[in-house]
Amino acid sequence: MTLLRDDDLSAAFNHGSLACDRLVAVNPGYRSDLRRSARRLGLADGGRGMRLLDLGCRTGASTAALLKAARHAEIVAVDASAGMLERAAAKCRPANVTFVHAPVEAMDESQVHGSFDAAFAAYLFRNVSDPDQVLAVVRDLLVPGGRLAVHEFTLDSGRVHRAVWSAVCGAVVVPGRWLTGVAALYRHLRRSFLEFDTATDFASRLRRGSFGRVRVRPRGQTGITHTFVAQAPGAVRDQA
Repeated sequence: MTLLRDDDLSAAFNHGSLACDRLVAVNPGYRSDLRRSARRLGLADGGRGMRLLDLGCRTGASTAALLKAARHAEIVAVDASAGMLERAAAKCRPANVTFVHAPVEAMDESQVHGSFDAAFAAYLFRNVSDPDQVLAVVRDLLVPGGRLAVHEFTLDSGRVHRAVWSAVCGAVVVPGRWLTGVAALYRHLRRSFLEFDTATDFASRLRRGSFGRVRVRPRGQTGITHTFVAQAPGAVRDQA
């Protein structure tokens, strides 16, 4: 099976958007993991005076996590799926949150009305055609020294972590196809993880993209979910 990309993937997410929250509900720790990753941005004073970018917000779970970490910040949440955005906007109505329908690969300041102090991307990079292009877009949208947190399924080395992923697929991902009727989407989600970067490879990708101070934080001992925290080049001295 070929992985879904671009318009095909957006269309699949549109069709499956109504069931997405149902799947989140049966995924233990999904929301708490997102909140933990959002906190790792280290935003002081509830994000007061800051602009934050939520990349690939889907139905708004990542937006809610950002709000929890930075309740005073202005948040712009972006997704290429109109169906997902509709669900997110229906649930998340604070005046400091704006939803934008746009593919992240082609986004620029005119669409999101300026630059950002920090960006959060949850389960995004596995699903784009060119992760390096998206990193370049994010880098250009961040202020000098701005922070990026990426919450993603990425393997550590070792067969045990592939076995854990197989178990997750059996319990959550595969049943999702029956809840949504979008079998191709859930085949994509299962394969995208196995074909994406390992945690070490994605950290290297960030450094190649001119991000500094790259840190990798695993979620528990499963070896399948990690938070990557990095800093855009600029005013604060970068560290490898």
